[in-house]
Amino acid sequence: MTHLEPAAIRLLEGPSSAHLATLLPDGSPHCVPLWVGLERDKVAFMTGPDSRKARNIARDPRVAISMTERDDPFTMAMIRGRVSDRIDGEAAWVIIDRISTLYTGRPYPEPASRIVFLVEPEHVVTRAF
Repeated sequence: MTHLEPAAIRLLEGPSSAHLATLLPDGSPHCVPLWVGLERDKVAFMTGPDSRKARNIARDPRVAISMTERDDPFTMAMIRGRVSDRIDGEAAWVIIDRISTLYTGRPYPEPASRIVFLVEPEHVVTRAF
């Protein structure tokens, strides 16, 4: 496991603009915007248990995440890794509400079926201009 660089940690601790790439069944990329957070030394994100990204991850745990600062898109991080954990139930909602509060200032707004994935970083690149 690669450790997250301080610049990547700063982006994960703030409401950065982030995108997740997973692999579709035919091997082509699937990329979506999402909220991300820091959970111990891993990248956390939430999704529906039956979403396209959840199905892609169940088949192939390799992912890539790109992030930029909201107010400075030249400050960025790219993280490649593997989903190492899937969290559901109350433990997931603690993380979901923490990430939602980071982005919106309040807990997740709607009762929905959600799970959390944790990504173990394998390659991290950061840049600030």
